Amino acid sequence: MAVIKATENDIRVLARLMRAEAEGEGELGMLMAGNVMVNRTRVDCLDFGDVNSIERMAFQSPGGFEAVQKGYFYQRAREKEIRLAKRVVNGERHHPAEFALWFFRPDGSCPAQWWGYWNSGRYKLHCFYTPLASQCPAVYSTY
Repeated sequence: MAVIKATENDIRVLARLMRAEAEGEGELGMLMAGNVMVNRTRVDCLDFGDVNSIERMAFQSPGGFEAVQKGYFYQRAREKEIRLAKRVVNGERHHPAEFALWFFRPDGSCPAQWWGYWNSGRYKLHCFYTPLASQCPAVYSTY
């Protein structure tokens, strides 16, 4: 059962964004990036109060994803990424991204905090950041 509303076109947009942001991190890295993307779509807090669809999440500006803003969101979604996108839309979560709303790729180690949000862990080159439960309780909800 889907945890967010998603058409076939939405799935393709999500899959493209997962590929653009984390293809070099392998399937698990793309799933974790997808966790952040789905979390942004399903919560109504912080910078994501009006981000209530996959398209709005993908093209959010300011505050959106580097792949869209810097022009490397051009590759089509392949079947592999489409399958991964469907898995995260259906609620599959992976630590450290399960409750994260942000990720980024630093030059060195992950800072303990990034823009005031706590590091929940690292996977390969990406660091993941979560809000406090008091800042965004919806991200911690079960489906």
